[in-house]
Amino acid sequence: MSDELKLPLAGTPFGASPSFVDLVRSERPEAIPEALRRAAATELQVASATTVLGLRYADGTLLAGDRRATAGNLIADARMRKVFPADDYSAIAIAGAAGQAVELVKLFQLELEHYEKITGDRLSLEGKANRLAQMIRENFPMAMQGLVVVPLFGGFDERRGEGRLFYYDAIGGRWEEDDFQATGSGALPAKNSLKKRWRPGLAREEAIRVAVEALIDAADDDAATGGPDPARGIYPVLLTVGPQGAAEVPEDEVAAAVAAVQEERAR
Repeated sequence: MSDELKLPLAGTPFGASPSFVDLVRSERPEAIPEALRRAAATELQVASATTVLGLRYADGTLLAGDRRATAGNLIADARMRKVFPADDYSAIAIAGAAGQAVELVKLFQLELEHYEKITGDRLSLEGKANRLAQMIRENFPMAMQGLVVVPLFGGFDERRGEGRLFYYDAIGGRWEEDDFQATGSGALPAKNSLKKRWRPGLAREEAIRVAVEALIDAADDDAATGGPDPARGIYPVLLTVGPQGAAEVPEDEVAAAVAAVQEERAR
């Protein structure tokens, strides 16, 4: 009788699967057909947005992101956009499960627009940051299944007259940064680069170059982060948020910053 398949008893500890196939897979893996074994060994490949960063400069806040999305060891998209205006005076940058993150951005933009239409006033920057934290917290069940979304949020606080930058963890924890922050697979080399280059009171042009250089450094060390590709016209996306509102940095200006960094390194 020792060779019989043992069924779990009532009161099985929490976490045990009720699936008979899972039981057979754990107790008698040789009894599982080859096709099912191959299917179990194949992981679901979800496109992942990789590296984004944010920094404060003299006139406000700048958010930047590379363009690569990966699915396992493959490049799922070489031109993905990861930085978006949230409303007229704020912006959001996404890392994590790409599809889930983009949907979160769309919903966040819609909520801010709806609030403004209903009340006739914009939500405070602090209120926007708090609402985004709640939305990330509501995504926790999906995060437990591997669909983690970890954004950066920044904007210009009209009440304080300064740029502010917020970052989050996967369960909606929210913190404010006084200088810079990065998240995603290339966050560590990006932050190391920002530590060397960032300083208080950066002018807009300096901030753009610092952000571009940090993304280039991240791409050098992290295979999931895409570096600039002038041959195909692929450059990072940068958004500034200042007293005049959110504005995307023109591509020719980003290209010039990339060329300046590469020329300096070539020398």
